[in-house]
Amino acid sequence: MQILILRKNGLLRFLGFFLVISFGLIMNAFAVKRIYTGFLSNQAISGYDAVSYFSEGKPLMGTEELKAEYQGANWYFSSQKNLNRFKNNPKKFAPQYGGYCAWAVSQGYTAKGDPLYWTIHNEKLYLNYNLSINQKWLNNREAFITQADMNWPGVIE
Repeated sequence: MQILILRKNGLLRFLGFFLVISFGLIMNAFAVKRIYTGFLSNQAISGYDAVSYFSEGKPLMGTEELKAEYQGANWYFSSQKNLNRFKNNPKKFAPQYGGYCAWAVSQGYTAKGDPLYWTIHNEKLYLNYNLSINQKWLNNREAFITQADMNWPGVIE
């Protein structure tokens, strides 16, 4: 009987520990991060090369071999040259508002920034949620940038 009680107490302690650790991991997965990486991912801009928007005029997919860590996220690059340029000045190439949808940030909330719907304006990269949001963004981006700058980073805090 005493052995059964000890086993039961040990199992309860283990289950309690497991639940605490699981809860922490789940909360971390749902936490809004400074850099948008998607759910259970650590890839900034879905693995696209942030420098390629500037150097190639389009997004290119990065590779696992050419990777850098910046602000807690992994950034991938299509060439060593782009990786080096990013490492020398990540703030210049990283999308504004951590890669969240720039229009959503201007509205006071966050949404996924899709690397395929983008704009470079005044030497800064902005991502949007989808094509229709990107078109809305382009119609009044100066006002949206002004508002998003006021909302950021408060929308993630």
